[in-house]
Amino acid sequence: MDLLDAHLIPAVDGVAFGLLLFVVAAGLSLAFGTAGVLNLSHGTLYAIGAYTGAELSDGTWGGLALGLAAGTAAACVAGAGLSAATAPLARRGHLAQALLTFGLALIGGDLLIQLFGADELPVRVPEALDSSVMLLGHRYPAYRLCFIVMAVLLAAFGTWVLTRTRMGAAVRAAADDPQMLAATGHNPRAVHTGVLAAAGALAGAAGVLGAPIIGPGPGTSENVLMLSLVVVVLGGLRSLWATFFAAVAVGEVQTLGVSLVPDLAPYLLFAAMAAVLVLRSHFAEPATAHGTEVPAPDPVARLRGHLAGRLRRRPRGTPGTAEAAEASGPAEPPGPAGTSGAERAAATMGTDRAGSAPRGYANRVPGWIGRLPGGTAWRQAAPLLVLLVVLVSLPALLDAYSISLAGSALALGLLAVSVTILTGYAGLPTLGQTAPFAVGAYATANLADAGWTVGPVQIVLSALAAAVFSAVVGPAVIRARGTTVLMITLAIGELTGAVVNQLKSVTGGADGLVGFPATRALWGGEGMLEESALYNYALVVAVVAVSVTLLVLRSPAGKLLTGTRGAEARMRASGHPVGRYLLVAHICAGALAGVGGSLMVTVQQYLSPADVGFEIAAFALLAVVIGGTTSVIGALLGAGLIVATRDWVAGSWPGHGPLLLGVLFVATVYVLPRGLAGLRGGNGRSSGAPVPEDRPPSAPAPNPAGKVSP
Repeated sequence: MDLLDAHLIPAVDGVAFGLLLFVVAAGLSLAFGTAGVLNLSHGTLYAIGAYTGAELSDGTWGGLALGLAAGTAAACVAGAGLSAATAPLARRGHLAQALLTFGLALIGGDLLIQLFGADELPVRVPEALDSSVMLLGHRYPAYRLCFIVMAVLLAAFGTWVLTRTRMGAAVRAAADDPQMLAATGHNPRAVHTGVLAAAGALAGAAGVLGAPIIGPGPGTSENVLMLSLVVVVLGGLRSLWATFFAAVAVGEVQTLGVSLVPDLAPYLLFAAMAAVLVLRSHFAEPATAHGTEVPAPDPVARLRGHLAGRLRRRPRGTPGTAEAAEASGPAEPPGPAGTSGAERAAATMGTDRAGSAPRGYANRVPGWIGRLPGGTAWRQAAPLLVLLVVLVSLPALLDAYSISLAGSALALGLLAVSVTILTGYAGLPTLGQTAPFAVGAYATANLADAGWTVGPVQIVLSALAAAVFSAVVGPAVIRARGTTVLMITLAIGELTGAVVNQLKSVTGGADGLVGFPATRALWGGEGMLEESALYNYALVVAVVAVSVTLLVLRSPAGKLLTGTRGAEARMRASGHPVGRYLLVAHICAGALAGVGGSLMVTVQQYLSPADVGFEIAAFALLAVVIGGTTSVIGALLGAGLIVATRDWVAGSWPGHGPLLLGVLFVATVYVLPRGLAGLRGGNGRSSGAPVPEDRPPSAPAPNPAGKVSP
């Protein structure tokens, strides 16, 4: 009884907090499970309601009612707008949705701060609720008890609507069989919009009612989103009551867990999330495909094709016809009747049978390059050489601050290349590559602090530590596919972040690490302190790492890996150990991320948890999408663009870095669905496009296996 008495208040607080998460997670589950939208801006919808309710609260019942109505309506409208924003991505899968909604979250968070300020707003509740009541001999806030009652009633009402009404039947049909729903006279698009609007309304209402519990302020939306994702994963997508009990469990861990086991509480939630996802993937049927997605039309490629078509329709001899024909590439003659499926697939993907450059690309480089011995190799190496020349010349063109930013971009670029290996070549989209990145970064910082300041030693040991880490967590990742991989890797990244904050003797905790000795480029040299010396060191390491990566991806091992991505079932059927290939790829990508983390510490000369957090993971994934999912150079260029936007462009508009990055996210998803690499293809396809399924069973995917985008 003494133990119960001591922990009664935290236990009841856990119920109240859990029910708040339930209201938010119910909307997230509705959006994901029914509308099929992985909404990473759901926390921002909560923040819209919270800020609106706090602004309108005046301590009266009328102010509470007005805030509830206005906050719910504002978030409902935002949810309906989200439906319109994600409609063009309906056939592109959850990765594009995640990037788009994360960009919208950055934009929305910046706008909320501009409207309501950066400080946490006070919330005033009616006097009758701003008091305490006796609960088993303890005084407890009346508002929280009232909220518990309202949340239970909301769970019962929501279950009744979904299971006992025609509206609920239409919602369930939209998730299970939209074609049948359309046949009954309902508009699936209208149902989709209604579901996302309802999800937004739930988040907004939770924000208004939860503002006295979790006050609106910076960081609230991210915290609510992460906890809601845990609730949705634990509770599943099919039952509101399962979500209800999962939310209560999460609330108890967050409050009672901190009281009982404070050292373990930070790890329990994401460890449970990862365990549930791994168990589900292991007890489910083995994945036989990576879930290739149907590509959306590329606006740039469509415009280019339209212009080329207009030029081709000119009469023979019209000025510009030859130039148009040269720009559009040679016309493709119809294949003979005996053409093999692999040959037809290669033609469809815009490559020859040997996996050379896309059709039409040869016509956009100088003719003398194509006539050189090994002209194809020159064409493929030309972008690398141009990029290398630009990078080498940067110290002579930029100031010290810009040079340091370029070094940071190289470190983030290596992280992005590691994401390219997993997402583009292995077919494992990841939001957790910051975990081995952090391992490499903290390994280098601690090695330097212990006197191991030689750069090559730091690089090798950091890569080894990150590879060991990836080997340990790899079996939990490689069996899953699609969105499950995103969630598992997200959980791994968040668990790593919890370790970083808790293991202060190694990581410095929230304060980070600073003041360790500078890195020496070679044995016997001096520590590098000048920005130009640090940049040159980072450039040499990055060139070596990228060169090794390209050699491996162009080797037979790389072809087997991309064949696994394009035709996993056929690779398994032909006796290939697909799991082993994916595990090796995961380990190698982790080692490369560790090298990037080591470079970041060397260039910055400090390390904080923000350098290895979720935001950096999202930036790395965006860099991959900007460049094209199978383009190594594209990943480097994408990382450079992100660093320039975040730290250089935003410098001329202080305080609006998140807004600029959010715009970059949204523009990339819409304008470059195949990335910069997709702009080179003569037929509008990139090497990351889905592969045809008419290949012989034992043959890997013709374009991804035979062609590696530089």
